[in-house]
Amino acid sequence: MKKIIKISVLILILAVFVITIVYLYRKSQEKPIVYQTEKPFITNIIKKTVATGSVIPRKEIEIKPQVSGIVEEIFVQAGKQVRQGDILARVRIIPDLINLNNAEGRLERAKIAFDDAKINAGRQEKLFSQGVISAVENQQAQVSYKNARQEVDAAESNLELIREGVDKKSGKTTNTLIRSTIEGMLLDIPIKVGNSVIETNNFNAGTTIATVADVSDMIFQGKIDETEVGKIRPGMDLQLTIGAIENDTFHATLKYISPKGILENGAVQFEIKADVKLKDNQFIRAGYSANADIMLDQKQNVLAVKESALLFEGDSTYVEVETSSQKFEKRFIKTGLSDGINIQIISGLTKNDKIKVQQLNGNTTTK
Repeated sequence: MKKIIKISVLILILAVFVITIVYLYRKSQEKPIVYQTEKPFITNIIKKTVATGSVIPRKEIEIKPQVSGIVEEIFVQAGKQVRQGDILARVRIIPDLINLNNAEGRLERAKIAFDDAKINAGRQEKLFSQGVISAVENQQAQVSYKNARQEVDAAESNLELIREGVDKKSGKTTNTLIRSTIEGMLLDIPIKVGNSVIETNNFNAGTTIATVADVSDMIFQGKIDETEVGKIRPGMDLQLTIGAIENDTFHATLKYISPKGILENGAVQFEIKADVKLKDNQFIRAGYSANADIMLDQKQNVLAVKESALLFEGDSTYVEVETSSQKFEKRFIKTGLSDGINIQIISGLTKNDKIKVQQLNGNTTTK
């Protein structure tokens, strides 16, 4: 029995030894690591930042009524081009009862005074023809009569204006006809026939009847992070990409940078505005969202490498350059402008050098 156990142990040890030999043999037969290399190249490097925002008209006006009342009729619809002075809607005045009562009382008093002045003027005219009174007294009576007649006309006009908003004698309207104050396109008409509207005054902004804008003069309005705002200045070129318009870009010129930032989502943002250069007969709808690429710096036809090929040692930057087949040496270099993918090489490399490709974790890439 003991002999059988010894033989079994020997067989097991022999089997482990054989397996180890086979594993080591196969391990030695694996292909050696081959490092990938790439050469520096000539390219253009552009450093830019991105601002998000929208394209809006430079001049956008809200048309508000000067009287309170009920919208009686709307003459236009959104999307129509209007000229300055075109009628957009008509408002029917709902008269204030106190003002209406005062106007009616004024008219009645004016009529009573007119009847009295008329009788007195006729009496004085008769006495003057008989030589009883002087011409001055007769003239005073005639002036009083004319003034009384004028007061009746004024009281009637005032009552008509309060009731209807229209002076029928002159044919002129007050502010019941809502007119466009600028030439442009109607972007929105938020009210409907039958809606009540409030006049604009010192205590109320009033109800918006329509929004009119000049869509031929558009601007980009966006925001940029505080880390980038110090790198931009008025006059810089922007390249706009509008999400709703595919395969097309627009150019703009930066005109305004806000002097005050606003805290949004934990970051300070600064407002910017830029003039959009539209192509001939090109129409952009107001409010399109857009991204603006702002070029901060650029280098033309410079030697560059992939930024992922760089390694760092303290404050120094280096790459691994192939000296012979699959043999590399550390070479310190001086870098310049970077766009986040490619980086400019100022010194330390030539375009004929072969650089070891690095993985993101620092290990080399193998074939």
